[in-house]
Order: sequence, then C-alpha cells, then structure tokens
Amino acid sequence: MDTPKYKRVLIKISGEALAGDNKFGLNFDVIGPVCDVVKKCVEIGTEVGIVVGGGNFWRGVKDGGGKMERTRADYMGMLATTINSLALQDALEQRGVDVRVQTAIEMRQIAEPYIRNKATRHLEKGRVVIFGCGIGNPYFSTDTAAALRAAEINAEIILLAKNIDGVYDSDPAKNPDAKKYDTLSYMEVLEKKLAVMDTTATTLSMDNNIPLLVFALKEPENIYRAVMGEQVGTMVNNQ
Repeated sequence: MDTPKYKRVLIKISGEALAGDNKFGLNFDVIGPVCDVVKKCVEIGTEVGIVVGGGNFWRGVKDGGGKMERTRADYMGMLATTINSLALQDALEQRGVDVRVQTAIEMRQIAEPYIRNKATRHLEKGRVVIFGCGIGNPYFSTDTAAALRAAEINAEIILLAKNIDGVYDSDPAKNPDAKKYDTLSYMEVLEKKLAVMDTTATTLSMDNNIPLLVFALKEPENIYRAVMGEQVGTMVNNQ
C-alpha cells in the first residue's frame, strides 16, 4: 500500500468546478471521478475533510447584484454549499465511503451541526467530513471557511482544487505569456495581490502556518498526487 505524505488534509473544492463545462448546477461526470480519488485517499489512510463552495448555484453578494441585502444574499450562498455537500456525500456513499456532513448553520434533518470534537472523531474513524455553510456568517467566503476548518481540525495542508492549474502572475485566459509559479510565500501572495484566496483566508492560513497547494480539479488524480507529496500546481507556504 502507498504511504501518504499527509495524514490529514482539508480539500477545498470550488462550486464552479463541480459544474464542469455546464457552468451551472451539478455535473456528475465531474463529481464521480473526484469521489473515486477521495476514496483512494481514504483507503491509504489519509483523513479527509472537505469544504465546498456554492458558486455553481449562487455566489452570494455577486449574484445579489446590489439588489439584495448583503447578509441575505450570503446566506443563500451558504445554502448552495449545502446542496453541493449533500451531492458529494451521496456520490461518496455510493462508492462505499463513510461520510458525515456538518453544517455551520443547524439543519438537523439533513446534517449534523458543526462540532469540532465530533468532526475530528469522525476523521479518526476514517470517515470523510464535509463542512457546509462556510463558517455560518455573512461577509466570509468559503475560502475562509477552508482555512478556519483546516486550523481547527489540525489539517497538515489545504488542497485548493480550482478550475485553474496553479497560481499565475496574470490571468492566463487573457495573457498567453502569463507565468505560473511553482512555489510562493503567503507574503508574496498578499504583496502581489495574486488570485489565490481572499485576504482573510490567506492571512488566516499564514498565521496558522498551514501550507496551501493550488491545482486543477479537471484532473482529479491531482488530489491523490498531492496527498502523496508530489509537486502539482503551486505550493504556497511561509517558506
């Protein structure tokens, strides 16, 4: 059996990535392979927590378009993350993986409330824990939720699975000469204002000395490679 580099990881999956080329909703041709790889990670002994975004359904204040009260728009975004959490739970359970969904907003009929000690106990028992509703407060992104949950459960690394295969000095979709970074420090990310996570999530990860690996979800096997310690995407840490 392969020996993973990381015993406990927090995977942050963007909601848009779950939509695939559809750009909206759930694409099970994307979700299935992701769950196959998560199962593979669990089978080699890695404890997996997941935070998922909700942008494939609703992007909070952005989709509110200034026509909705900010907090209400953000709460709608939290509900979108719950839809994605339940979809991931179902796909993983179909593959024989033991899963618990915990939400920062209480929804007793469909998920457990987030309790840190309960989450870590689930992880110790080999269960995947999916954290929904962000941190349960408006004005905070699911990136911040990923950084916070990673710190709380003592994850060794945050695996940031996005639509892009790393961190670039400019938008590669607009600039064909954009340079991809192999490694960065958190201070460089903040000083250069690079598109990684929002400022709150970046500083929280930096202050808690949690490394971050940014890679493309389009190749789900990248999750397994990252767990094994291979260099995929861009590594961000305190260097």
